[in-house]
Amino acid sequence: MKKPVPRRKPAVRKSKKKKSFFSGNVLKFSLWAFFILLIAGTAYHYREGLAYYFSFKTDKKLAEEKRIADVRIYQVLSKHENKVYGFDVSEYQGDVEWEKAKAIEETFPLGFVFIRATAGKNRVDATFKDNWKEAKKHKLIRGAYHYYRPNENSIEQADNFIKTVKLHKGDLPPVLDIEKLPKEQSIDSLKIGLKRWLKKVEKHYNVKPIIYSGESYYNDFLKEEFKGYTFWIANYNFFEETIKDEWLFWQFTEKATVPGIQGTVDVNIYNGTQKQLQYFTIN
Repeated sequence: MKKPVPRRKPAVRKSKKKKSFFSGNVLKFSLWAFFILLIAGTAYHYREGLAYYFSFKTDKKLAEEKRIADVRIYQVLSKHENKVYGFDVSEYQGDVEWEKAKAIEETFPLGFVFIRATAGKNRVDATFKDNWKEAKKHKLIRGAYHYYRPNENSIEQADNFIKTVKLHKGDLPPVLDIEKLPKEQSIDSLKIGLKRWLKKVEKHYNVKPIIYSGESYYNDFLKEEFKGYTFWIANYNFFEETIKDEWLFWQFTEKATVPGIQGTVDVNIYNGTQKQLQYFTIN
């Protein structure tokens, strides 16, 4: 007896799906168009900085120049022509040739410098003494700062700064540099220590200190509880191009090139004119 031949199932025809707008070549084209527009828009925004680098300076020998490393640096400096430019140094910059540290690219004159004096309860910056003397000699308005270590005694840190730094007429007020969070104490305890340092230093020099910190640290821990103090704020955000009203000083880059200094340097802007900066100094 023959076995019945099984019947084949009728072939199911797959329906062709319509390509959506966001699929295949159309999606690739859209993405490429977006990136091209983004690049073109960025280039247009920074056209002045780009022109500065690739036009009239191309005929000079690159080896003979200390060029600004970042187009943003030129962009920011050129937007603050009515302000005062400055920089800050410590032993990490090595020996500074102060007679050369006059301007960035011979275009943006340098009017002030912050110099690290001390760190913690017993550390003195190895180059502070020479930098402090040379800055004055080369007619830069100078300021001294203390790097605060959160887990060390605040009064001992204040004593270290006071013992090291002698301020004179024409110098900027002392600076407290706070960047780190404590590992062995609470934030409230840290704030108490910072206030003790500030009060002792203010009493000694008879002038209210400046506080230095990053913008996030400032917003999270300092802005509300330290009202009445002036602030020097670090913000290196590429799209931040204008100093904020509440910042007295703005450290906007750590990648600038300053003549007479090996490697890169922090550059700052004072939120006022040269006359106002002079008025802000100790008198």
